[in-house]
Amino acid sequence: MQAHTIFNNKMSNKVSRIENTASMGALLLDAGKISARDAERIIALQKQKGMLFGDAAKLLGLVNDDDIQRALSYQFDFPFLSTSEESFSQELVAAYQPMSPQVEALRAVRGQLMLRWFTDVHKTLTLVSLGRGEGRSLMAANLAIVFSQLGERTLLIDADLRQPRQHTLFKLQSVYGLSDVLAGRADLTVITRIPAFRDLSILPAGTVPPNPVELISRGLKSCLRELQAQFDVILIDTPPAEQAIDAQIVAANCGGALLVVRQHKTRMNDLELLKDALHDTGSQCLGVVLTDF
Repeated sequence: MQAHTIFNNKMSNKVSRIENTASMGALLLDAGKISARDAERIIALQKQKGMLFGDAAKLLGLVNDDDIQRALSYQFDFPFLSTSEESFSQELVAAYQPMSPQVEALRAVRGQLMLRWFTDVHKTLTLVSLGRGEGRSLMAANLAIVFSQLGERTLLIDADLRQPRQHTLFKLQSVYGLSDVLAGRADLTVITRIPAFRDLSILPAGTVPPNPVELISRGLKSCLRELQAQFDVILIDTPPAEQAIDAQIVAANCGGALLVVRQHKTRMNDLELLKDALHDTGSQCLGVVLTDF
């Protein structure tokens, strides 16, 4: 998934990598990627060629880029998953490909939101799209991961009580979620902490109810008030705006919305109407993210 941001200003983040030879070797040893004898060969080549330990290990064919990235993630306390792992959907590029151009674009969105929205006053943000298939749920999930990688206590809420998707992306087994909390059938202990990431939790949609609009209208505001005391960043996935009014109600409770549109699919006239509708609810439109996939 490619993401392009449309904001007043542009900013980019560069990831600097500094490799410590001893700790890199120790990590690769501890992970079983190399043996003590391999380490001696690597060090000899490293001295001969003036290379970094990881580069020398790769040149000898003992490790691959994935192994090096995993070691770096431990060195810098930066959560990173091997593409061979199947803990989550491979569509979560922020989890499996943190150095990719797509994730750099996500970090640019994160940077803009940190500057423009997430402060002591604002902690919640709604992600809104016109229709399905425009990348809204994927954007919400991946954006939540990059916020957690920054060290922000991050909560992703699936408020699409019609056709939820976050439990599938994160492969959650929980039966209960937001709808059950709003209906009084469960409490906030149904929030699932994701151990693979430093500060990421998920509140799935839960049971698909017959009355999603009523549930959100009468209970979401107080629920968010309680959650804001526990988290720094709360991102909320919603149903498509053309399908139901749920997204507008959620955005009104959050005060801010990020629009997700798909290249060559979303119509500009419809987008303008959606922006006006959000404005009428008192919600501020912070920007537009254009997906291309």
